[in-house]
Amino acid sequence: MEWFLSRVRKDGVTNPWMIALTVMLATFMEVLDTSVANVALPHIAGDLSAGVDESTWVLTSYLVSNAIVLPLTGWLSSLFGRKRFYMACVALFTLSSFLCGIAPSLGLLVIFRILQGAGGGALQPISQAILVESFPKNKQGMAMAVYGMGVVVAPIIGPTLGGWITDNWSWHWIFLINIPVGLLSLLLTSFLIHDPPYLVRRALKGLKIDYTGLGLLAVGLGFLQIVLDKGQREDWFGSNFIIGCSLLAAVGLLGGLLWELSKEDPMVDFRMLKERNFAIATFTMFTLGFVLYGSTVLLPIFLQTLMGYTAMLSGLVLSPGGLAVLFLLPLVGRLTQKFEARWLVATGLAITGLGLLRMSNFNLNIDYWTALEAWTISRVGMAFLFVPINVMAFYYIPREKMNNATGIINLARNIGGSVGIANVTTLLARRAQVHQQILVSHLTPLDAPYQSAISAASQFLMRQGSSATQAAHQAHGLIYGNLVRQATMQAFVDTFWLLGLTFLAMIPLLFFMKTAKPHAAGPAGVH
Repeated sequence: MEWFLSRVRKDGVTNPWMIALTVMLATFMEVLDTSVANVALPHIAGDLSAGVDESTWVLTSYLVSNAIVLPLTGWLSSLFGRKRFYMACVALFTLSSFLCGIAPSLGLLVIFRILQGAGGGALQPISQAILVESFPKNKQGMAMAVYGMGVVVAPIIGPTLGGWITDNWSWHWIFLINIPVGLLSLLLTSFLIHDPPYLVRRALKGLKIDYTGLGLLAVGLGFLQIVLDKGQREDWFGSNFIIGCSLLAAVGLLGGLLWELSKEDPMVDFRMLKERNFAIATFTMFTLGFVLYGSTVLLPIFLQTLMGYTAMLSGLVLSPGGLAVLFLLPLVGRLTQKFEARWLVATGLAITGLGLLRMSNFNLNIDYWTALEAWTISRVGMAFLFVPINVMAFYYIPREKMNNATGIINLARNIGGSVGIANVTTLLARRAQVHQQILVSHLTPLDAPYQSAISAASQFLMRQGSSATQAAHQAHGLIYGNLVRQATMQAFVDTFWLLGLTFLAMIPLLFFMKTAKPHAAGPAGVH
């Protein structure tokens, strides 16, 4: 170990790229677990003798505990010391991953997923804070590029990796693969990561636990996540369960916000949103999560339900987009040293928006390469978003508030992702019903093309051996099945269109940001 440390340290200072590699390990592992279990749910339900509806709590429980911990990261780091808290979170995440992998029942699996989400919730913001502090301002774009490789690429490859592991091994291994990564992360963190002096002093000073603020935020964020995750399945406000959860979420969030604003030393410093660049960057990150997670859920559903693709083939459509992001992020990191970040964000919003609008031209006859091309274009734009948004966000933030800032912006991305997924699933269901009603209105006995299609289908079926009566019934079934496919296709078109316009509509907002020049040292007191 002494030989290793001599290689990564120079004059007592650890190579920042080794720090980046260390924190990216845990970040990638944690973000991957938000999506890797999605495709394994039917296998989990079958193996543990549970219904598919019950098995969705495997996802919801993780997201709820994750969302609660995210904004509290800065306060918890100050209370326990950042390195100590970070290592505790990695250890909890690794241990709970092992427990998830050997869980004998659905109830225990949900409990272990709650622990896993609690351990994983702090990993993203702490990793980001460590990276921002480890690199000088003119190289923070490259630091965010490394971080982005985990945060942006992991959700893209998660479903494909989860499907491959489940098909070739078993669902247990989607959790067990975290163990060696977690142990390696703990080992590297213990030797390479150190708390900065200002944070050590603050931790030693001690902080009182604000039980009221903690309780309000936990209730608000927890029930908000349940509403977003279960809303469409429970028919939204047609369900008393969703109405009750929504009321609790509203009371918790509003009460938590007012309570924290009234405290001199709050757990979550919402006053930071008064800084214009940070507020706009946080909202932009929310929108990034909305479109990133929403579109990542949308395309595989389209390919598998309407185009008949297997899970693996649909993954092959998505994978080149992930690779494009992986290779472009370092380039974008370098571009942040030459160009103002908001112009890079505008470029990314435009490319992704146009790529999604191109996907709104999909039909039931598109081929593999058309889907791959449009998807890859939209992911290329994503590569121009994550890094510059973070550069804009932290440009005017003092380093002693960095932990709090990273917690807020990561929470914004995660909540945006949940809202995006909820929006996509709801819009698909509702718009399919609308288009089905419109198309059905044309299927009348007086409609000549409809009668012609029924006649042609009936004659074909009679030649296959059906009686005239059977052929008539089967012909109506074929026509209706095709109508449902066309209505669903139109719903996908509407949803892709909405996601594309959402990004394009964000571009004018960037003109309200203050200038954050590349290479500049930043305003006094920031670093």
